[in-house]
Amino acid sequence: MRVLFASLASVGHAYPLVPLAIAARDAGHEVHFAVGEEVHAPLAANGLRPFRPADTFYEMYAEDLEPDLARLRPDLVVHGWGVPGAAIAAARAGIPGLWHGFGRMIPEGIGLELPTRIAEAPGRPHIDICPPCLQDKDFLATEERIALRPVPFSGPATLPAWGDRRGSTPLIYLTLGTAFGTAELLTTAIEGLATLDAHVVVAAGRVPLEQVGDVPGNVTVQTWVAQADLLPHVDVVVHHGGSGTTLGALAAGVPQLLLPQGADQFANTDALVSAGAGLRLPADDLTPGTIAAHARKLFPHHGPTPHHDAARTIAWEIAHMPSPAEVARQLPHHADPA
Repeated sequence: MRVLFASLASVGHAYPLVPLAIAARDAGHEVHFAVGEEVHAPLAANGLRPFRPADTFYEMYAEDLEPDLARLRPDLVVHGWGVPGAAIAAARAGIPGLWHGFGRMIPEGIGLELPTRIAEAPGRPHIDICPPCLQDKDFLATEERIALRPVPFSGPATLPAWGDRRGSTPLIYLTLGTAFGTAELLTTAIEGLATLDAHVVVAAGRVPLEQVGDVPGNVTVQTWVAQADLLPHVDVVVHHGGSGTTLGALAAGVPQLLLPQGADQFANTDALVSAGAGLRLPADDLTPGTIAAHARKLFPHHGPTPHHDAARTIAWEIAHMPSPAEVARQLPHHADPA
């Protein structure tokens, strides 16, 4: 069977699709991946045959993909929530398709079309990587869902030296993602977290390292961190509330301090705080002192805290969701539902 995956050209949108794409490849299916060139390298390294449809850089329109559907003639198209154009193109071509989520169902007003309202591609099931305890309740009640365990993907990497040297010292991971991070907020967070008796690993992302400047000895800053490798070693994650980091930390059972900045981050934060697995700081209360004080509350000083217990409960739920290999075995049914 030939399966075409399609996504926006960003880590936050493309990487959630990769575990299923790899599982489909491992199941013997021919896999292709339509996406802008920014994320081609890790996809190609995993044998997923990435290509750029037409003039696609980030977004993708139906007209971009239609020539490639005619060329490849896939049996099934798995299209991310961020590319309704791919769903429309597949529907026009009469090719079965599945939506693929990247977290909670996205709220209105964040700059993306709601996939549940794309009239040109009605009735398509959703591959849902969000644990039900955090998922939007209306979405759970009204849409056909295929549960899929969220598996963090960050490309091949080895765990750097901080994984060996932390000992009993708490390890904090700080990231503001790839879309909304600013030097001002990143340096504010570093200033606060550096005052704690902890080692702090920072993924600077879109913030140039020269804007971060010198940091104390208990802080390690890199442009890019192999997040999937790091999270199992972390005690607290301080981040923006992006879906990938939120689910990755939960899969590892790690409590989180959230500093939401935009897009779906506020909805993710509300859900996580309501579940008891994290704390939040609003934009008007982001100082070095408040960030340090809230992160300290999440430290396991004398055993697990209630936030650790809640995070581990969600981790258990995630671990019992169907694996990518299990869902990959279902794909032929969705390509030929009759």
